[in-house]
Amino acid sequence: MISNTLKTDTVHVIGGGLAGSEAAWQIANAGVRVVLHEMRPLRMTEAHRTEGLAELVCSNSFRSDDAANNAVGLLHAEMRRLGSLIMRSADANQVPAGGALAVDRDGFSAAVTRALHDHPLIEIDRSEIAGLPPAEWGNVIVATGPLTSAPLADAIRELTDENALAFFDAIAPIVHKDSIDMSVAWFQSRYDKVGPGGTGADYINCPMTKEQYDAFVAALLAGDKVDFKDWETNTPYFDGCLPVEVMAERGHETLRHGPMKPVGLTNPHNPMVKPYAIVQLRQDNKLGTLYNIVGFQTKLNYGAQQRVFRTIPGLENAEFARLGGLHRNTFLNSPKLLDGQLRLRAQPRLRFAGQMTGCEGYVESASIGLIAGLYAAANARGQSLEPPPATTALGSLLGHITGGHIETIEAGTRSFQPMNINFGLFPPLASVPTKKADGSRLRGNEKTVAKKQALSARALSDLDRWIADRLRVAAAA
Repeated sequence: MISNTLKTDTVHVIGGGLAGSEAAWQIANAGVRVVLHEMRPLRMTEAHRTEGLAELVCSNSFRSDDAANNAVGLLHAEMRRLGSLIMRSADANQVPAGGALAVDRDGFSAAVTRALHDHPLIEIDRSEIAGLPPAEWGNVIVATGPLTSAPLADAIRELTDENALAFFDAIAPIVHKDSIDMSVAWFQSRYDKVGPGGTGADYINCPMTKEQYDAFVAALLAGDKVDFKDWETNTPYFDGCLPVEVMAERGHETLRHGPMKPVGLTNPHNPMVKPYAIVQLRQDNKLGTLYNIVGFQTKLNYGAQQRVFRTIPGLENAEFARLGGLHRNTFLNSPKLLDGQLRLRAQPRLRFAGQMTGCEGYVESASIGLIAGLYAAANARGQSLEPPPATTALGSLLGHITGGHIETIEAGTRSFQPMNINFGLFPPLASVPTKKADGSRLRGNEKTVAKKQALSARALSDLDRWIADRLRVAAAA
């Protein structure tokens, strides 16, 4: 029999992806018992292939790790300072990727799974929550992500009286390295940039002449696509993860200005000739035996993928460890439905975290799981938690989700869309840098670089102050 008394001393986290895993870790490290519910392998999704927690189903890249000049790199740094399990596991399983932080996907998932399994305050429940959580669960985080099971999604939709918005997210193919022709391809990072665990020569590059590029685009556009299911019809794409053939449809030169741009690279096999376009592959596992084709998420059917992608110079005999695919993502109209602590206004015992809140990207999803976990833990301990400063990456992303978005003026239209972290979400600086350390004036792009670095420095300073304040409050309690 279900009790009418809400139980808040134990937090229930539904969903063992990046957000749910991070939330469970933060809650347990705050000294609060947590039950992490993950339906795999009892019930699999269209995109997952293992039962591991925090399985990466798309790219293996956490994007830039440059905390001084890039907003996602800054978010990395903030999460590390907050004891993030996701970042700890990523750092321990990094593979070379130029200026990006990319991971061995199996090693990363195994590290997260092991840490959660070994924590004495975490119980992992391998069962599906088919509908709203039991009424007596008074402190719940729903972090089921873009592939939320239908019964739970329907229950949320009924509770919110909202039709969930949806967009498509896609998976890039993975190639066996030893099937790549290195007499044609070569190792180099764009501009020889050295990133975490990298050497400055971390990507495999496949060059194309104009004729090869023209033929590739034509083949891409003519390739057979997988038919959409009824429930996928009229679902929009998220611009940050467009299928390669959709990019090609937007203009013949679009790919040359996107994932196939030839800048910052020199072909050592023919250094005097500049390639017209370049396809890059990024290491996908720690052994370096698998490489994914960067930016080549696709809806092409498997036969067309093999045929078209083997026209890429160097990939004529490519063997694929995994071909590309596409699945639908769903997310809430969070500014309307959630409060400032990610609680559902219609039923505050339920918090939401991760991609379904309207953030896009692995790190962003995990970061919202992190702050949701801190809020839930504070609630369980009878404490209050001030939000992270809006000047931080975490605070600015949280602000976008819970209230920083301006609704369209068109009646009946919701314009809230998934968002990656970016400096445009940050409050402006009180004063923008105009001079260098030597007193000379900043010019051109130097102003943009100085502004980003000032935003990052302010963010880390404000985050450190917020962390110190949290520790003082906890000690006093």
